[in-house]
Parts: sequence; structure tokens; C-alpha cells
Amino acid sequence: MSDTPNSFNAVQQIHELLRAKQSEIETFIRSLVETESPSGDEAGSRAVVDLLAEAARWIGCVSEIKRVDVPDFGQHLVIQAFAQQRSEGQILVVGHTDTVHARGSVAARPWREESGKIYGPGIFDMKANCGLILAVLRAMSELQIVPRCAITVALTCDEEVGSFTGWPLLEDVAKSVDTRCAFVMEPPAPVGRVKTGRKGTGIFAMKVEGKAAHAGLDPEKGASAILELARQTERLHAINGSGSGITVNVGVVRGGTRSNVVAAEAEAEIDVRFSTEAESREIERMLGNVTPIDERTKVFVSGGINRPPLERTPAVIALFEKARAIAAQVDFELGEAQVGGASDGNFIAALGIAVLDGLGISGDGAHAVHEHIDADDIARRGALIGGLLISN
Repeated sequence: MSDTPNSFNAVQQIHELLRAKQSEIETFIRSLVETESPSGDEAGSRAVVDLLAEAARWIGCVSEIKRVDVPDFGQHLVIQAFAQQRSEGQILVVGHTDTVHARGSVAARPWREESGKIYGPGIFDMKANCGLILAVLRAMSELQIVPRCAITVALTCDEEVGSFTGWPLLEDVAKSVDTRCAFVMEPPAPVGRVKTGRKGTGIFAMKVEGKAAHAGLDPEKGASAILELARQTERLHAINGSGSGITVNVGVVRGGTRSNVVAAEAEAEIDVRFSTEAESREIERMLGNVTPIDERTKVFVSGGINRPPLERTPAVIALFEKARAIAAQVDFELGEAQVGGASDGNFIAALGIAVLDGLGISGDGAHAVHEHIDADDIARRGALIGGLLISN
């Protein structure tokens, strides 16, 4: 966005309209929060999509609403806006409608407003942000603000459990037309910072086969799978002190049958994080070439990389600098962060598309009992998003 009076006025107008409609926006967000949709709950997913699709239907700039059935999960939702600009490409806005909170969570922790904060299961991650993007599109439509290219909003229903169907959908949407950039409506980092880098993730499993023996009569005849797994765990966790962007966590272990038997089997679940594609290849090399420490045992590793990294490229930095300038127009200083957690933005970045993540409303407590958003951030965060949609 250029620093012209018109562009400045557009951001200001969006901000003022969203402030005027704050109560209406909060009411819609509340309806989303109170319609519980934990991952894998088909009825909940469809119910939330019903609310979003019905709201989108009354936004003048929306030209197409597509619901994609996902067996055992519910529905993805794709909303096309400003179709007349599609020849200029698209901006992709990404979010998700599923939460980690089981049914009954709203009854246990109902919607409440206290000291400028609004509490509710799934509000921060990320029901409020699903509602906010529709509010921004409605504001742009009512103000007759037309962006340079089309806008596609894709809200998936399985992000919290790995995006196994959401990612192929996002890839298809991103490749359907030239995607100039993508904005991810995930919660921001502390102090409202957007996310300009995310580590990639890998999920691996290690299985050890040892040799059983009586722990009291002849333990020397056994080869403990548990001991081998413990040694391998130490070897893996030593990587964390190497100074690279790679981190490894052996988070779940199982093994053995009885306390008086040298364990013949043991297994572990391993989480890995990394900052670059080169580190991803290094992880695959290391875990693909694990050798036993006790040669009487056998060690097998399965699994692989789940999400590539979202790297802080020059294109991402340019998006951030533009976002920071827009934020200044509504009097707040926008910071940035690189984080260890992954999102669907990682997948999109792997396509060579510049991604700015963490554009959701400020708050705290993602996945926790104190999950909340800051009410004062709704309008200014919406103005920031609107400015980004206009300027790219």
C-alpha cells in the first residue's frame, strides 16, 4: 500500500466501521464459539460451517461459497470474493474451524467478558478469527473498497490433527490461480506479534527389539530393549545442544511386559522440529541411519516429515514491513516472531508463496482453560488485515 491519502483513508474507514460494529461482530463470534466443533466431530463441523456460510451469503463481494465434505470430520469451507479481480491473481486467507476442546467444554467454561478480555473454548485458536475475516470482507464491501486481486478464504476442519485432508485442499486452491501471497489467521505470538517464521515438524517412531530373559536367574542372557531405547533417547536429545535449529523430543515411551523380565521390546514416539529444508534433510539422514548401541538389539525407525518449515525469506520480510506500516496507521506497533509450532502456513510456504502468519486477534491460552481474546484488538486487527488485502 502506498502512503497516499486514499490508502490511509481506506484503512481508517475499515477500522472505524469495525469499531462501530464491534457488538455485532462479538455476537457472531459467540455463536461460533458456542457451536462446538472438536476435530473429528462431523455434526459440529457442519454446524459451524452453516453459520459461516450463511453469514458469507449476505456479503456483497462474495461470489462463491463451496462446502467440501470430509468423511469422519465434517466440511471444509472455501469462500471466493471480488471475483472480478481474479484475472490479477488471488490472495489466500487461511484458517480452520476445528478446535481441541471436547464437547461440553462450553458448558464447563461458558462465554464471559472480563476486564477487556473475552473467554471461551476455541475463541483464540481460532473461532474469533474465522468471524473476523468475514467482518473484514463485509466492511470492504460496504465501503466499496476493491482490492487489486481476488480474495479466497479457505477454512479447513482438520488442522488441529495434522491437516491430512485440509492440506490437499489448500494446495489445490493455491494452485488454481496465481496466488500472490497468503495470510494465515492463526493466533499471534505474545504481544500481538505476527509470525514470520515457523519450524517444520516431523513425527517418527522408534522400535527396539531386544532379547527376553529372567531378570533374577540369568539377566546376562537378555538384551534389554528398554535400556537400548534409553540410550538412543540420550543420543537423540543430545542434538538439542548442537546449536542448530533442530530440536528433538522423545515424548512417549512404552516397553516391557513384567518387572522380572528383561524387556524384549520397547518403542517411542518422537517429535522433531527444524528451521530450514537443509535441516529437514539432515534429520531424515540421521534417523534413517540409526544403529544399535547394544549390538544384540535391533532398532527400527519409521515416520517422516509432517510439515516443511516456513522460512523468513525476503518476500516474507517485505510482507511484514508492509503490515507494520499499516498497523501504524491505526496507532499500534506491530512486532514479529519466529516460533517452533507449525501451521498450514508451512505447507503454503513450501509452494514458494510468501506467507504472513499469526494475523489473528491478540489474546492468550490457545488449547488451555483460560483461552481468550483481547476485545480492543478486534477492530485494529481487522483494519490491519483489510489493509493487507488492499495493498497486495
